[in-house]
Amino acid sequence: MDQPSPDADPLISSAVASSSPSEIPFSDPSTLTLLDQLTEDRLWLLQQIDAGRWPDLRLDLAALERELGQLLDQARQRLEPG
Repeated sequence: MDQPSPDADPLISSAVASSSPSEIPFSDPSTLTLLDQLTEDRLWLLQQIDAGRWPDLRLDLAALERELGQLLDQARQRLEPG
């Protein structure tokens, strides 16, 4: 399993590192809803960046968008049975 990057939030990193996949309630329907909402928010952020909003924050926001995408991909992989 991939470990969180050292730059990640320490609370999230420690929770993920100390939890086995079976301890994280990803199969809860509310978790699926949350992942869908976060995916929509990520797409909105990407659209805003591409439209030229917040030019002074563009690099930081692009990095945030990439990290959010990776986090969402990892969460969805844990949801897959198997």
